[in-house]
Amino acid sequence: MELQINDKTYQVEADSDTPLLWVIRDELGLTGTKYGCGLAQCGACSVLIDGVVARSCVIPIVGVSGRKITTIEAIEQDDVGQRVVASWVKHQVAQCGYCQSGQVMAATALIKQTPHPTDQQIEAAMVNLCRCGTYNAISAAVHEVAGEERKA
Repeated sequence: MELQINDKTYQVEADSDTPLLWVIRDELGLTGTKYGCGLAQCGACSVLIDGVVARSCVIPIVGVSGRKITTIEAIEQDDVGQRVVASWVKHQVAQCGYCQSGQVMAATALIKQTPHPTDQQIEAAMVNLCRCGTYNAISAAVHEVAGEERKA
């Protein structure tokens, strides 16, 4: 099966029902996307598929063939993704860091889809779990990037 991940084409030999997460991590060695719950609940495995945030732990690879997949390894190649990462660093969002790749992916998708999100839209989009409870810092970082979008 052929997959487009981070603007590269990969030939993958895995069962069609194999979750995308395992192909990304185990077959391709892109370990920035994390396994958290395996039930699409926590968001640690979030990637972008055609620009939309998705939980890779429950998506079979057969469903993403021919689609553009972006992982955390390539997020800074995108202008918005680069600004999200910079804001994450500035606001010292990460503590243990485990959920942060998924959080960055969700924030990037939000700003790309809704450049001027309201507080309610940010709250609705940023639903990934953070065991360290950095939700206030996450919100501040997203607000900062959204503010930059307003000025642009």
